Amino acid sequence: MTAHTNAKTPVTLLGLGAMGTALARTWLAAGHPLTVWNRTAARAEALAAEGATVAPDAAAAVAANDLVIVCLLDDASVGAALDGIDLTGKDVVNLTTTTPGEARARAASVTSRGARYLDGGIMAVPPMIGVPEAGGYVFYSGSPELFETYRHVLAVPAGTRFVGADPGHAALHDVALLSAMYGMFAGAAHAFALIRKEDVDPVAFAPLLSEWLSAMAGPHVTQTADQLRSGDYTTNVVSNLGMQTAGTPTFLSTARGQGVSPELLAPYFDLMRRRLAEGSPEEDLTGVVDLLLR
Repeated sequence: MTAHTNAKTPVTLLGLGAMGTALARTWLAAGHPLTVWNRTAARAEALAAEGATVAPDAAAAVAANDLVIVCLLDDASVGAALDGIDLTGKDVVNLTTTTPGEARARAASVTSRGARYLDGGIMAVPPMIGVPEAGGYVFYSGSPELFETYRHVLAVPAGTRFVGADPGHAALHDVALLSAMYGMFAGAAHAFALIRKEDVDPVAFAPLLSEWLSAMAGPHVTQTADQLRSGDYTTNVVSNLGMQTAGTPTFLSTARGQGVSPELLAPYFDLMRRRLAEGSPEEDLTGVVDLLLR
């Protein structure tokens, strides 16, 4: 091992699924001494050939280095992996996808055992890891001191965005963005279903859909955020709630005419009608957010 490699922060990584393996390879490529553990030991063989040290169990992996990265299936897997292990003086960074509540509980558990804790929400898929131009990044929340200590190490696989000392906020940001993504995917699925039985090439249709979503999403998200902060849902409204609600029967009728289920659109339209009944037709669609809090 070279002097250059020795100067790099050693890393322990628990979990070698697709994401864990991608993370591991970026740290190895950057010269960080890496100790890995995976419940299915065979997954570590390729990384061993690339220079990683394979620990026989999670306890040995944790003992090897101060910085311990966890990237497992779920919170239960994290608990099982860390159960009974001495965490005194360790710095635990949990990149497992969890709920905000699970992240807070895990932080309390880990810190009560003498470690510092940082939670992470990965906004990337494995092929984006280690590819800066792909735009992937990780939300982090928890110990600000821990984040600053290892910021340079954490930035090796993907960009870093610290979102506060509350350890649940990384998971909250992660799930919020992914929830919006799935809502967008639902709209795209409905759009493709509408043209599915027609003589419309989906490949030719795709850029039209992509361009339209891009043009609408940015301004809508910004406008909603501004109105939620101010509490005034009638500022800078371009298409008001009354007008948009009046147009929903056309979308539902078109779906029926095309033999397409309206189940992806109907719940949102129901919320629009409820807000119209309770609010003002001059509002934007922002009031729907408040209905979801009930």
